[in-house]
Formats: sequence, structure tokens, C-alpha cells
Amino acid sequence: MDSLVHRIASSAGRYRLPADAPPLIGLYRELYEATAGRVSPLVARQLDRLGYGAGAELRLAPETAVPAWDEVLAWDGDHLETTAGALLDVGAAGKGYLVDLVAELLDLADIAEYLIDASGDLRGCGELGLRIALEHPADPRRAVGVAEPGRRALCASATNRRRWADVNHHVLDAITGLPTPHVVATWAIADSALVADGAATALFFDVDPAFLRRHRVEHVRLFADGRFDVSADFPGELFL
Repeated sequence: MDSLVHRIASSAGRYRLPADAPPLIGLYRELYEATAGRVSPLVARQLDRLGYGAGAELRLAPETAVPAWDEVLAWDGDHLETTAGALLDVGAAGKGYLVDLVAELLDLADIAEYLIDASGDLRGCGELGLRIALEHPADPRRAVGVAEPGRRALCASATNRRRWADVNHHVLDAITGLPTPHVVATWAIADSALVADGAATALFFDVDPAFLRRHRVEHVRLFADGRFDVSADFPGELFL
């Protein structure tokens, strides 16, 4: 129980984060601003209140707004300063970042061709010629389309995964503290899996188009009412 994560969650303080933390924390700040505060690492306590954990048991928690970033966190590029104990959830982009770190190791080892598959987060190198099926969130035996990401990363997210009691799912709106109801699946392509993973979460909300342009994100998202939103240059096709 003496891990850095536990210490940050336990009490206010000033914490020096590992050398590889800045890209992840920096992107989280961008996601927070691009979604007007709806994507936040501070949703972790509310996820716990709703029962998302090892047991994944439904709890009828009230609407609880997640604290605003600037009320709790200050980040200077090396240190994270907190005004209270802050349980952080970096799941919106952390797995994608891990994919990038593995890719760096393979590049350093001069591996010319590889595919990293982290259960919905993909990044390849070489002439793989991949066509990736976009799983229908209501039926994993069907696809709503295909993507051809080439050497870029493709990350996906859906509310049918990591769901419990058929009521709650893991994509929380940090403004309301509740699972977001409007989008059921997203797919994002970017130069890094870190950005693609973060964008896949941001696309569950109204995300600033400037963020998507800045990071050259191409995307598909499926709304609960069956509508699709597809970026103009998405490399693939939908089966509409």
C-alpha cells in the first residue's frame, strides 16, 4: 500500500511522477479541455461509488459531480500537486500509451514488422495490409464496417464492454458523474495509440474539433439511436 498511486489517493501533497508520465498527463489535460471537463482522471472515485471494481457490483449512487481539475490538481510537467487525496483513473488513454511504449521497445530492437493488439488498441509497423473489422456493440458476431489504419494506431471503445448489472458502464461523464448515454461505440485513428485511445474516449462527448485536427484524428462513432458520425478522411468503409 506504499505505491505512488496509493499515496496520491490518500492525502494532499506534491508528488514527482515517473519520467514517462508527462505525455499521459499532458494529453489528459488536453482531453479535459477539449470536452469541457467531461473527460477527467478524477472520475475514479465515482466509478468506485457506482460499484466498478473487482466485484463489479451495482450500487445506486446519486449523481455526484466529479471535482474540477483545477480545484484538485496542478501539473508543472514534473510534479503533480494535489489539494486533497485524489484517486486517479488513466484508463481513457493509459492502455494506448502502454502500446506506444511497447512499440518503442520493438523499434529499438530493430523489429521491422509487428502488430501490437491490446484488446481494442492496435498499432502496427511494416506493410501489414490490415483490414480491421469494427465490431457491432450489440452483436460481436457482426461488424459495422472496416478500417485500414496502415501504420497508424487504431483504438476502439464501447459501452457494451466493462459493463455491470446491465445498467452502468465505464465511460463516465465527469460533469454529471454518471455513465454517458448518447454514444455506444467509437473508433479513432491517430499517429500514436496514446492519442487514439484518448480520442476514442473523448468522442463519447462533444469534443472540440480543434483537438481532432491538431492530432490528425480520424474517427467513427455510433450513437445510441443508430446514427453514425464519420470523419471525412476515415480510412475504411461502413456497412450502412
